[in-house]
Amino acid sequence: MDKYKKELEYSYTFGIFPTFELINNKPDSVIKILIHEKLKITKDTTKLVTLCKLKNIEIEYCTKQIEKIVDKENTMIVGVFKKYTSNLQKNSNNVVLVNPSDMGNLGTIIRTCLGFNIKNIAIITPCADIFNPKTIRASMGAIFSVNIKLFNSFSEYTNEIPNNNYYPFMLQATKTLQSLKKEDKKTPFSLIFGNEGSGLDKNFLNIGKSIIIEHSKNIDSLNLPISVSIALYEFCK
Repeated sequence: MDKYKKELEYSYTFGIFPTFELINNKPDSVIKILIHEKLKITKDTTKLVTLCKLKNIEIEYCTKQIEKIVDKENTMIVGVFKKYTSNLQKNSNNVVLVNPSDMGNLGTIIRTCLGFNIKNIAIITPCADIFNPKTIRASMGAIFSVNIKLFNSFSEYTNEIPNNNYYPFMLQATKTLQSLKKEDKKTPFSLIFGNEGSGLDKNFLNIGKSIIIEHSKNIDSLNLPISVSIALYEFCK
C-alpha cells in the first residue's frame, strides 16, 4: 500500500468513525482494515473487529504500513477500499457542484447534503478528488451514504437528468432566496453552485430560475459550504 495518489484504484479512510461508515455502507468495496499494533482496546474497537468478522473483511495488524500511509501520527485505524462509481436516482432532488476545487469544502458539502437527506450529488469536472482521504475525512464518512456522479459538462448532466427544476445560485441573479414562496420551490430540484473562486458562468442565468442569497454589504459573498447549507435548509424545510 502506498501513500494516496489520485491515479490509484483504491483509497483510504483514516480513523474509526469514517471506517465504520465505509464498512456499513460499502462493504463490497472494502479491501481490508489496517489496525495499528499499539491501538488500545475499547468498546468501539471491539465493535469494529466484530463487524469485520461478521462481514468477512480482512484485518491486518501493522504499524509501519499505517505510518507510511497516513499524514497524522495519531491515526490508528485505516480502511482500504476500492474506488467505485454511482448513478443518480431518477426523479430525486440533487445538488450540482460545478468545478469545486477544495477537498475540505467538498467533504463538508457531502456531509451537509446527507444531513438534509439529499443523497444525489452531481459534480462537473474538473473538480477536487472525491476519493482523496482529505475529502472523506471532511465528510466524516458521509460520502459512503450518498450517490456521487461526475459529469464532463453541465449539458451532460441535463441530458441524464432532464426533468428536474434547475435553480442556479449566483450573485448576478435578481430573485432572492428569501423571497421564494413554498410554491416556487418545485421538486424534484437541482440546486446548482459554482466554483469557490469564480462562481457560475453568466450563461446559467438562462437556465431554470437563478437565485441569489441576499446578505449584507459588509461581505462580497458567502463561502460555498455555507451557501449550500442555507439553500438546502430553505428548500428542505
